[in-house]
Amino acid sequence: MKESVRVLRFVLVGTLNALITAIVIGVLMDVLDCNYLWSNVAGYVAALINNFFWSKYWIFSSGNGQFKKEIPLFMVAFGCAYGAQFLSLLMMVEVADVNEYLAQFLGLFVYGAVNFMMNKKITFRH
Repeated sequence: MKESVRVLRFVLVGTLNALITAIVIGVLMDVLDCNYLWSNVAGYVAALINNFFWSKYWIFSSGNGQFKKEIPLFMVAFGCAYGAQFLSLLMMVEVADVNEYLAQFLGLFVYGAVNFMMNKKITFRH
């Protein structure tokens, strides 16, 4: 598969994941009045399973039979991407005094960049 097609697919799945994340965060923060940090954790975890299956079968086309190897690597990639996003969120809100909602949105790009590279180079490499 051409790299441009892979990146386009990643952007489409990333958009779906961003919507899932944003809806969960929005409901938790606005409707249930939860803390922005706990809402952030819940939003990213909600999109995690969706992301794994789309990544495995459509973006990186790794096929069947690799679950025991790929799931732990996917979790490591998620941990790195989420950690980078979470640190950027904290820095934006607590240090730079960026609005919590804007910081949540900007963090999606940090997460996406790290997640794509980790999954391409480690989790689903051929």
